[in-house]
Amino acid sequence: MAQHTKIALGGGCHWCTEAVFQALIGVEKVEQGYVASTGEHNTFSEAVIVHFNADVISLNTLIEIHLHTHNSTSDHTMRAKYRSAIYTYSEEQLAEAKHLLDVFQNEFEGQLITKVYTFSEFKASREAIQNYYQKNPKKPFCERFINPKLELLLNQYSNHVNRDFIISI
Repeated sequence: MAQHTKIALGGGCHWCTEAVFQALIGVEKVEQGYVASTGEHNTFSEAVIVHFNADVISLNTLIEIHLHTHNSTSDHTMRAKYRSAIYTYSEEQLAEAKHLLDVFQNEFEGQLITKVYTFSEFKASREAIQNYYQKNPKKPFCERFINPKLELLLNQYSNHVNRDFIISI
């Protein structure tokens, strides 16, 4: 039986994050919007909820791709809006995500600033900006910011990419 689960991921603009994960084989749905955790991180930040089949693509692969497709080592002034985060849905998922961050740290020169939080709440983006890349592949934003991330997927994770998704490269 297929193991369907979800994880929420925040990094840069949710248009970019949405497109990256929509392009992956085993990802069944990506919800674009704003995610909050609990405590001091209870404010909303741009993120996506990734629904995936763990028999096809692992949490390990999703987190690795997430870390490599946003500025996961850059603590810039916009981090309140673009929190570098993994939002988990269970204690087991939280422990696994923390472990994976430790494992992947050696792939980066700088210190990973990505944090693992407990998922609390989600607000969907307005319909007009959902599926942004699919609706606007030739817009300058997509060509400048999303296409380089999709090219990275094709170059480094090609066995996980649904090539039919990628329109403008």
